[in-house]
Amino acid sequence: MRTTTTLPIIALAASAAADCNGRAEYCDRAYSKITFAGSHNSAFVGIGPSDNQLTSVTAQLNQGIRFLTTQTHDKDGVIQMCHTSCDLLDAGPLQDYLGTVKTWVDGHPDDVVTLLITNQDAIDINKFSDAFKATGLDSYTFTPSGKLGLEDWPTLGDLISSGNRVIVFMDYHSDTSKVPYILDEFAYYFETPFDPLEDQLSGCNIDRPAGASADGRLILANHNRNYEILGISLPDLAHASGTNSVDSITAQTNTCNDQHGRIPNVVLLDYVILGDVIDAQNQLNSV
Repeated sequence: MRTTTTLPIIALAASAAADCNGRAEYCDRAYSKITFAGSHNSAFVGIGPSDNQLTSVTAQLNQGIRFLTTQTHDKDGVIQMCHTSCDLLDAGPLQDYLGTVKTWVDGHPDDVVTLLITNQDAIDINKFSDAFKATGLDSYTFTPSGKLGLEDWPTLGDLISSGNRVIVFMDYHSDTSKVPYILDEFAYYFETPFDPLEDQLSGCNIDRPAGASADGRLILANHNRNYEILGISLPDLAHASGTNSVDSITAQTNTCNDQHGRIPNVVLLDYVILGDVIDAQNQLNSV
């Protein structure tokens, strides 16, 4: 009798103590009240001048990164992940990338992952939907009931319990009337200047959308340091450990707090394996 009566209690206690994105504290915290360390151009892996990461997407997720960006272009009718141009760097079809994310999400039922997809070529939004459907990742996506304000976002625990724990944003050419789970980034976020040079790293001015107010918008702080050669900005691998240090990251988030009254929701970084990325994320979330 003792065994049969205590097992359900143990199970309930384990369920109540379950972590969300690796932290019990996040389960009751709204998505809009968490700061995520983000991987800039997560699929471009290598040490070339157009690469932005050193480890695979799976390794980034295993590290604790839960916000991934990727850049897409049209290549002969296929959505391909290319950096500026497919002639410059081609990391393969978006569908393969989404399949990698789906495999990881399948194996981590207590995690919420966010994707930010760029669409510079104005590819038909339905083609993106087809790629999500082909991998099955669409079954995890979150669709809000109307436009969400800062106070309206569900908690991580709610997202996980509902099964809708993949949040998808697109920078331009999204159309939620056709694909309701691919959200318009700039309806929800403002960004600080992208590809910042050293002297811009600690700033928090609004760059995109132009002329926007910070009111009601989440904050994405671009903290991926670049350097210039002949007017071309390139990711600064040599200084990445310093750029990704707690001191450097919090210098920018403190500026945002002073300027806008809150810290960023995303700090976007190159070479996330270097520096103190997860330590900074924990500190910013007070965990």
